Amino acid sequence: MIFTQQAALKKSRMDWTLFIAMLVLLTVGTVAIVSSVAILPQQARIVRTHLIALPLALIAFSVGWRLNYQVFQDQWKFVYGLVLLSLAAVLLFGVVDKGARSWFRLPLFSVQPSEFARIGLILVLANYLDKRIAKIQELSVVLGAFLLALPVFFLLIKQPDFSAILITLPIILIMLFAAGANIYHLAIILGYSFISGLLPVLWTLINMNPELLDNTLVNYFFHLSDFGWNTLFFVSGTGVAAYLLWLLSVKLYSNISGVYFAGAAVVIALGFLSGVMVKHQMKEYQQKRLEVFLSPETDPRGAGYNLLQARVAIGSGGIFGRGVFAGTQSRLGFVPERHTDFILAVIGEEMGFWGTALVAGLYVLVLRRIKLAAGLARDRFGYLVNCGIFGMFMVYFFINFGMLLGFIPVMGVPLPLLSYGGSNMVATLMAVGIAQSIYARRYALV
Repeated sequence: MIFTQQAALKKSRMDWTLFIAMLVLLTVGTVAIVSSVAILPQQARIVRTHLIALPLALIAFSVGWRLNYQVFQDQWKFVYGLVLLSLAAVLLFGVVDKGARSWFRLPLFSVQPSEFARIGLILVLANYLDKRIAKIQELSVVLGAFLLALPVFFLLIKQPDFSAILITLPIILIMLFAAGANIYHLAIILGYSFISGLLPVLWTLINMNPELLDNTLVNYFFHLSDFGWNTLFFVSGTGVAAYLLWLLSVKLYSNISGVYFAGAAVVIALGFLSGVMVKHQMKEYQQKRLEVFLSPETDPRGAGYNLLQARVAIGSGGIFGRGVFAGTQSRLGFVPERHTDFILAVIGEEMGFWGTALVAGLYVLVLRRIKLAAGLARDRFGYLVNCGIFGMFMVYFFINFGMLLGFIPVMGVPLPLLSYGGSNMVATLMAVGIAQSIYARRYALV
């Protein structure tokens, strides 16, 4: 009887559903990458780098799976220090590629430390939240989580790598929610993020349609983006309006605390000021990406070309696709960055709707299995780590599918397990390996 139990436990150390889904996605991605770079002059280098990264990624998966995940909690200071050291070192010794100093150039391949830093930050935050779970409802714990991430964000901005920040921020919020943070505190952060992101979009939309400035209110709103007296009046007016609304609620015998009105005023004011700063700090290519998101047809031969051609490629694939290695839009070079940012366009053209649906289904399956492993974790640290890994895959999934559907701007973000990118692949499989380690040790006897 004891032997049977031990054998069952040994067999259950691997989540085979997750493992097989991962392998199928890697296979589909490899085929799509090889097909997409067929006519590129650097085809041999891209294929060679991908084939080198594959075994390294599988080794990283094996190490993450066999290593007891609890060691990361014991050594969280070392992990955090390594994250900061690698991001600082790339600023000193890294190479510039596409305007960002984000890579260490090695003889056979390059390494992007920000991909591994994201995994390290998930481990560090999981330990932080686990140790403070008794005070998770306090605002100081939420702020402390962002203070831990602040040095990482600062070093990423210096590269600059804004996409890495946009991916990591939702992961932190998901982990805080999973830990049981106060919904009001999370709403404040979400409100601030929403306002600071929405305002530059609205100002860009007005700038693209100057006839809207004929309206007095629109004209006033547009010029709020300029630092000046209007900015000061708006911030002051927000505070006064919140105070008057609180007085009105008191007159109506409402029991709403004045803290909520003050919090709303602070969120609006800070979100507004951050939105103004974002607008002034946006580089030309970022501004172009935003304009393309709002209206790809305005620049069909320039910034909107990538997105429009990607959609044409997917549409030309139909239900069953043109066939593997038979796509014309992708193989003939009409879709730029097809082996990285727009790998879904290649899959959609060559494998059709059913191929894209297969990829989406496998991604949902991966998310489901990681969520299952989180629920089975033997301790809170393992649960929070898997919540962070779940959040990472979910953010990648929504960004890549959202880009093609036009829900979000093009961000230059790969789709893990499918897109070309050695660092992303190794870091992703390491994360899946850690999720498997948590699953394997869900029983006390294992």
